[in-house]
Amino acid sequence: MTTRRRLVLGTCAVLSFPALAQQRASLADPLRLGADTALVESGLAAALQTAFGRATGVAVKLQAGPSLPLLEALERGELDATLTNAPEAETRLESQGLAHDRRRVADSALVLVGPAPKKKQPDPAGIAKMSDVAAALVQLRDAALDQPSISFLSAGDGSGAHAAEQALWRAAKVAPAAPWYAKAAPGGLATQARQQGAYALVERGVWADRGGAPLAVLVEGDPRMALPVHVMRSFRVSHPAGKLFVAWITGPKGRAVVAAQRGYRAP
Repeated sequence: MTTRRRLVLGTCAVLSFPALAQQRASLADPLRLGADTALVESGLAAALQTAFGRATGVAVKLQAGPSLPLLEALERGELDATLTNAPEAETRLESQGLAHDRRRVADSALVLVGPAPKKKQPDPAGIAKMSDVAAALVQLRDAALDQPSISFLSAGDGSGAHAAEQALWRAAKVAPAAPWYAKAAPGGLATQARQQGAYALVERGVWADRGGAPLAVLVEGDPRMALPVHVMRSFRVSHPAGKLFVAWITGPKGRAVVAAQRGYRAP
């Protein structure tokens, strides 16, 4: 079942429930926060969790996972709030009245990484320093078809980075396919791409924390690679500290935490 269909079904289901959200018992209950895998791997989610807890005394229980399944859990009331980087899915959920209080927390982006050029020798696909990411992906595909040693590794997990990667392939009018295109195994896209010497589109915060040789950032800065981070609250449940959490992480103190994390900018 597609994400879109699940969200539509969720809209029908919510009509059978009372209009008011179910109140969580007390502030003693941890606030259940779902965070996209990339935001956990980069350290951003934990930094916000820790800083908010120290400032307010409210415990936050962090649940890592890909953005799309987390947003479905938010709609069902299994999470109190989410930190995700999947704008299209977030907007759809909000417009259907299945979540609310959506606010931007941080700005990040994808970076296209691959084998680092060596002095006068370019990377195998010859895409380093290209400014148009769609053109770079077309050239990467063409080079991979000619050179079996070239490969591209995808998260393939429904994360925000994966959804953004798929949008970029569509912009390039390329349908990526085996044998040069493969899905990463559980355990981290950046790490596996480095181990395999593969090309990959990686969230900038993750690359700042886990990237490095033998790969390098080859393409960046195209506006289509932007990957903003938003917080949202569930309509099904209402944690007593839910409003406070959203206000705090999007306020001056939360922005200071974001600004201190490599790979992110405060909005």
